Amino acid sequence: MTATNTTNTAPAAEPRAPLALIGIGALAMVAVETLNPEYDPVSETLSRYVHGTAGWLLPAALLAVGAASALLTLRLGAGTRRAGRAALAAWTVGILVAALFPADPPGHWNRPSLSELVHGNAAFLAFAALPTAAVLLRGPLAAQRPGLRPALNSLTVASVTATAALAVFLIDVMDGGPSLGLGGIPTFVGLVERLVLAADLGWVALAIAAAGARNE
Repeated sequence: MTATNTTNTAPAAEPRAPLALIGIGALAMVAVETLNPEYDPVSETLSRYVHGTAGWLLPAALLAVGAASALLTLRLGAGTRRAGRAALAAWTVGILVAALFPADPPGHWNRPSLSELVHGNAAFLAFAALPTAAVLLRGPLAAQRPGLRPALNSLTVASVTATAALAVFLIDVMDGGPSLGLGGIPTFVGLVERLVLAADLGWVALAIAAAGARNE
């Protein structure tokens, strides 16, 4: 009887590790933001915080998110849409590469270093891939845990919408400097990036929970 109970309960605990990694990543991002009040979260992207106080928390956060995403990608079975898994894998690779190559300090939009170019392109890949994965995988994931369907749909819409807005602000910032601002705020690229991250991390967390449902 004891062996049977162990067999039945062990799979249900499987999602805990990737969910914990997502939580660690999110907390690390909040921590590095809190420790650097001199940065403007509305106009400055989170990537720049790597040069601030406890800047190591940012790559640590990205590595945690990337590891959780890798576990999710591996957990998705052959019955899941191949294109969706490929997009999720691209998000994972982008996040991990962005963690290993730090962005430049603030004010270097038009004079990027090699590390900045690698970081930026990896981040672009990740930000484009996640909403694609969300659109392709929300159906199969919701089928595994129907109760999560409304949240998965809402976060998919949020990810797609916020990512489209981020693309506009990033193009504007890199094309001659910030201009899409209001009053004393030169650009809202930092705020929009944080909205994208919130939607994306929320979707990954829900996807982990849904993917683990079939093993329960």
